[in-house]
Amino acid sequence: MKVKAMELSDISKAFTQVRTKIDRVARSCNRPTEQITLIAVSKQQQKDRIDASLAAGHRVFGENRVQEAKKRWANRKYQYSELRLHLIGPLQSNKAADAVRLFDVIHTIDRPKIAIAIAKEAAQQNKNIQCFIQVNTGDEPQKSGISPRDLSSFVDFCREEVGLPIAGLMCIPPVDEEAAIHFGFLNTLASRNNLTGLSMGMSGDYEEAIRFGATHIRVGSALFGSRE
Repeated sequence: MKVKAMELSDISKAFTQVRTKIDRVARSCNRPTEQITLIAVSKQQQKDRIDASLAAGHRVFGENRVQEAKKRWANRKYQYSELRLHLIGPLQSNKAADAVRLFDVIHTIDRPKIAIAIAKEAAQQNKNIQCFIQVNTGDEPQKSGISPRDLSSFVDFCREEVGLPIAGLMCIPPVDEEAAIHFGFLNTLASRNNLTGLSMGMSGDYEEAIRFGATHIRVGSALFGSRE
C-alpha cells in the first residue's frame, strides 16, 4: 500500500509517534533513548513540510545529494544554529568541498579517494566533521559501499594514513533479504574495528535496527509520507 503525503498538521504528530516508538524499543533493550539519533530524511520533500518539521522542534535532517541540500538548507542553517545535517547519499570527490561546508556528518565514505578528499577539505576548512563508512553488507554490485572483506584495511587507511576520524559504520540492507541479518552483521563488524556508531534502519525497520544497536536511524516516509 502506497504511503500518501501527510497533511502539515499531521507531521508534528508523526514525529511524536516515531519518538515514542524509539523510546519504547530503547527501554525494552535497556538502552538510553539519548543514544539514538533520529535523522529525518528530507530529500525531495516540499518546503512547507520541512518548515513544519522545524516548527515541531526537530533539528536533525538527512539529504542524499549535495546540490539539492544546498538549495534547501544553506539559508536555514543561518536561521537555526542547532541544525545538524547528515549526508546519507553517495558522494563524488568533486563535491567534497561543498559537502564538508554544508554537512556535519557524512555517512557514505566508501573508498580511498573520497576519504582523502574529505580529510583534505576538513583540514582546509578547519572543520571537525563526523564520518561513517558505508558497508555493502550484501555485496550487491549495483550498490555503493565497501565490501566487508576490505573494511578493516580501509578503517586503518582512514585513521592512520589519511587522519580521518571514523565514528562508525552505515549500511542499507538488500530489499529482498531480512534486514535483521544485516543489522547484526554491521554490529559485529563495528565491534571488530572498535567502532561504536551504527547508522542503520529506515522507516520500515528502524525498530529492529535499534534492537541491534543502531545509534543513528534514517526515517523518511514515517515522518513525512511519500515524496511527491
